[in-house]
Amino acid sequence: MARDVVDETPISSRDELVSWLEAGCKPQGPFLVGTEHEKIPFYRADLRPVPYEGRPEFGQAGIRALLEGLRQSQDWEAIEDGGAVIGLYDPRGGGAISLEPGGQFELSGAPLDSVHETAAELQAHFAALAPLCEKLGVGFLDLGVSPLWTREETPVMPKQRYAIMARYMRKVGGLGLDMMFRTSTVQTNIDFASEADMVAKMRLALAVQPMITALFANSPFTGGKPNGFLSLRSHIWTDTDPARTGMLPFVFEPGMGFEAYVDYALDVPLYFVKRGDVYHDVAGASFRDLLEGRLHELPGVRATLSDWANHLSTLFPEVRLKRYMEMRGADVGPRENIVGLAALCAGLFYDDQASAAAWELVKGLSAEDRQKLRDDAPKLGLRATAGGIGLLDLARKILPLARGGLSRRGRLDAAGEDEGRHLLALEEIAESGINLAERRLALFHGRWKENIAPVFAECMF
Repeated sequence: MARDVVDETPISSRDELVSWLEAGCKPQGPFLVGTEHEKIPFYRADLRPVPYEGRPEFGQAGIRALLEGLRQSQDWEAIEDGGAVIGLYDPRGGGAISLEPGGQFELSGAPLDSVHETAAELQAHFAALAPLCEKLGVGFLDLGVSPLWTREETPVMPKQRYAIMARYMRKVGGLGLDMMFRTSTVQTNIDFASEADMVAKMRLALAVQPMITALFANSPFTGGKPNGFLSLRSHIWTDTDPARTGMLPFVFEPGMGFEAYVDYALDVPLYFVKRGDVYHDVAGASFRDLLEGRLHELPGVRATLSDWANHLSTLFPEVRLKRYMEMRGADVGPRENIVGLAALCAGLFYDDQASAAAWELVKGLSAEDRQKLRDDAPKLGLRATAGGIGLLDLARKILPLARGGLSRRGRLDAAGEDEGRHLLALEEIAESGINLAERRLALFHGRWKENIAPVFAECMF
């Protein structure tokens, strides 16, 4: 998330929280596609991580210098925290750049009409970065977890909310700090027309999320060697914070709707309350108490719409609901994978025929089946099975449905091709049954001769 929401409208009831979510419905459309991706920076000279202020031997070339360079070249506005530039915002197009806790550089793309536009946005982003990276001697890995450095070697970005999160993570899970400082993801955000449409899309999204994890698995290395997983990033989420992660079985129960999601969110402890430029550490406190103005840490302070929107951004289930829906199961990968996720989601969720056919494939899965697939996908990838469904077979059936949906959407590029061309990288994985993590493990044990250094030349943007 590039920046915290600013809306000081006071709220005092659960109904107002429900109404805020419901306002995301777009009964008349248009349904847009938003794509976000993170990437891990490193110095090309010594393959070390990039601190915020840089290192003296590299002329202080660091994350701040990257942000300042992009700010000047793109004429974007700065996002600051305590006087430090910690992101950028495009006031015209709606895109933004933000920093994850360990310096992961994130592009939060604008909501766009077509996947072709997503591909163009991505190309423009890397074109803007290229001269800065050349000048500063910086590269970006296209892996889902940093492959070499320890957590202690990873730099810390100067964002108040991350300091609060880091303190709290130690109390609720064993791998939360690894999630914060060492992982990178790609996600696609989609719209919904109504509450019923939201429910249908969320159920399908959760059911296929393990398949997405397996298709996009790309984090097989840590500490310079294989870590035993295909998507360590996905596994890390299983020991981060059980209160705010997971497969949300309640979504499949009768009565699911905006109210049910609000009740779930209200049961998740707060991290912070922001007032002005200050993030107040209230980690572990209840949003219900904030609604009633009885937070022990901030007596008399009552909730605003900013507090609600920011709180929702600190929930981390496999599919997250805001005023749109976020697909959160994928490791970041090469550019074609980033665009491929947008194409898969647009084809699957924005075409009724594709959605209905996909639901027929997964509707028989029980909560236990869905959980087993989610638990097994990080290690087994496309070989995971549960409830009579194998993820490889599911991918081979889902991808043609998505391609058909994209064809019916009819968004054509300048050459007259529809968005289905952006599925090619995923279709190749499904056809071969070998995902990116497995291909890179084969390189490690083969041509790389069990040396991690080639990652920094061959697994970068």
